[in-house]
Amino acid sequence: MSALRTASVIFCTFLLFSCGHSLPELPGFAAETWRRDPYACKNERAGQLKALLQHRELLYGTRADDIDALFGRPDEEELSEQTEKIYLYYLEPGLQCDPGHQRSAANKLILRFGPLGTVTEVLYERPPKGL
Repeated sequence: MSALRTASVIFCTFLLFSCGHSLPELPGFAAETWRRDPYACKNERAGQLKALLQHRELLYGTRADDIDALFGRPDEEELSEQTEKIYLYYLEPGLQCDPGHQRSAANKLILRFGPLGTVTEVLYERPPKGL
């Protein structure tokens, strides 16, 4: 009976950690350039938007840890009452570039994570210009 219980625990653990998929490859997206531009203050993220827009469907189902590896820590993070979280990445310079990084009306990439910790929505505060 002990072996059955151990096998059940291992199986459940495997299922828990297999939710979502691994770090996506976004063709044409230079992740290092994105990560080097926190808060978009150098305006280098704008050059990555075309590839991001073309392949954003690849982000759905991706785990938060893999998003952190791809984009770096979010510029801002929100938690909802429903065990969901939201990552915000600025796409253009704005007030967030001032000391203290206050919240800005500058355009943002918004990644919403569901209760399982995977991306459920990929949104923009405003549609990016020129794309």
